[in-house]
Amino acid sequence: MAYLLHIETSSTNCSVAISNDDKLIAKKESNNGYTHAENLHLFIKDVIKQCDLQIHDLNAISISSGPGSYTGLRIGYSAAKGLSYALKIPIITVETLKALSFKVINIVNKDALYCPLIDARRMEVYTAIYDYHLNETLPLRPLILNETSIGLFNQNKEIYFFGDGMPKAKTLLLTLKNVQFIEHIDADAESMISLAFKKYIANDFVDAAYAEPNYLKEFFFTNAKN
Repeated sequence: MAYLLHIETSSTNCSVAISNDDKLIAKKESNNGYTHAENLHLFIKDVIKQCDLQIHDLNAISISSGPGSYTGLRIGYSAAKGLSYALKIPIITVETLKALSFKVINIVNKDALYCPLIDARRMEVYTAIYDYHLNETLPLRPLILNETSIGLFNQNKEIYFFGDGMPKAKTLLLTLKNVQFIEHIDADAESMISLAFKKYIANDFVDAAYAEPNYLKEFFFTNAKN
């Protein structure tokens, strides 16, 4: 029996969960803008209390590794690394797009292709394509959406699109064949549980000293105009 803490901060959803092995036992989240700095540690305390556990009862921490919000990912990783050092427990990373796809596969339960689209501002998204078994058929990448680039999604198999970047892509994607859309699919800690537990039992951990989010592209600071 292992208690795992799961942290998802890659989007506007600040989401925390605790599982007993691969079973959810507590969850708390708020999808009300980027409130991670204010809420994350409070949510962690709350879910531990819900389970009637002590923080030292945790066996590992799983963290959504991105891509996604630069600031959100930094906050999540800082919390995970701090707890890992303090409690001397391992960190597990879970790919954000893979966890999103796992969530949708469980909803659809159909042999098809699954394409998460995470908003990367303007007409850019982070994306990949997975099959029913979560094998990657299109590698993770940033993609600027236009009439040419969406050709990557032109598959000979039914393909489901979802994620917070899907609405702005929908008009372009409707020009393709075999497309389906699923609305209101947000990254959350619960969808990380099964993937994280598989890594836990395989001892597939990352070194807390070197763990970094997968941003996919550089983050640029801009100075405010006077």
